[in-house]
Amino acid sequence: MTPSKSPTFRELGREECVALLARRHVGRIAFSYHDHVDIEPIHYVNEDDWVYGRTGEGTKLRTLAHNRWVAFETDEVSAMFDWRSVVIKGALYILEPGGPQGEMYDHAVELLRSFNPDALGPNDPVPDRTVVFRIHADQVTGRQATTRD
Repeated sequence: MTPSKSPTFRELGREECVALLARRHVGRIAFSYHDHVDIEPIHYVNEDDWVYGRTGEGTKLRTLAHNRWVAFETDEVSAMFDWRSVVIKGALYILEPGGPQGEMYDHAVELLRSFNPDALGPNDPVPDRTVVFRIHADQVTGRQATTRD
């Protein structure tokens, strides 16, 4: 369907990006190793300059052990030319329970449970996602398209 008005595009400010990140809990993480690039959907929570998520053991983690620089994206889409998108670029850090990272890990689990109370518990709907991580938002950019006035 063709929009009745031509779309306009603009950059989102930092506060708009943070607000969009707070409203959403599904995004995509992109990572690369040598000449291989991959992107996968994840659930996440944003707090300050960090995106917290979790994943399962596998290829993604082996790849990230060699190159922890990632891109992360989330969107709001209401129509073909009515959307907002935020991209974060930064380093990914694996958090482990106990030891020196114990408090950070516990905080991450608390945040993840703020939108999924069963996360990492006995009734977890995705119990294979046991690896908790966070991504530092070194770079944050956002774009918007709209046909509204």
